[in-house]
Amino acid sequence: MTKPIYKRIVLKLSGEALQGKRPHGIEQSFLVSLSRQIKEIKDLNVDVAIVLGGGNIFRGQENVASKGLDMDRSVADYMGMLATVINGLALQNVLEKMGMPTRVMTAIEIQKIAEPYIRRRAIRHLEKGRVVIFVAGTGNPYFTTDTAAALRAMEINADAILKATKVDGVYSADPLKVKNAKKFARLRYIDVLNKGLKVMDATAVSLCMDNKLPIVVFNLNKSGNIKRAVLGEKIGTIVS
Repeated sequence: MTKPIYKRIVLKLSGEALQGKRPHGIEQSFLVSLSRQIKEIKDLNVDVAIVLGGGNIFRGQENVASKGLDMDRSVADYMGMLATVINGLALQNVLEKMGMPTRVMTAIEIQKIAEPYIRRRAIRHLEKGRVVIFVAGTGNPYFTTDTAAALRAMEINADAILKATKVDGVYSADPLKVKNAKKFARLRYIDVLNKGLKVMDATAVSLCMDNKLPIVVFNLNKSGNIKRAVLGEKIGTIVS
């Protein structure tokens, strides 16, 4: 197939993906490889929006416990949101060096470095062929970047969420730890929720279910997989 089955997608990336083989931080070579894959689907005239996590820099939930002296959950979540802004700027820099116009749009206003998120403006950027990078999650604590990806996808009328992972789909257990883990080619939203499968968090999956938005889970580390997913090739797992 040479014609994309999705005209507009939201690509969801964890912060850990950006660290590549590093224990933390950002690996520049990974950003270059990712940007090349994004260019492949831009060349197919697909509208691309990206939602980034921040776990490579700061994971809020790891710093929150039950004792009184530990970090407040709201503070930790805001710090995690700021980490996604750093990741967004790093990706923007590489994308633009490859000739792709981009806009970073943030749910927390930081006027010196990024645009505030405004739905109509985001859609207009996509219509003009720009890659839009959504950062700072939803702008609210207690919500993950998975939920932000689902929310933004609804708002911009995306055709699908492409959830990039380290494995080639959704399994009954962690395939890196359980040899006999079963891979699912297709799943229903309700099956993901009932079985507690780690596709996206329950809030995000419920949002997608209510709005009939498909989720494509695939292995990001195999070059060309983003393009294959957009073309509708049978890679990974489709949740619908």
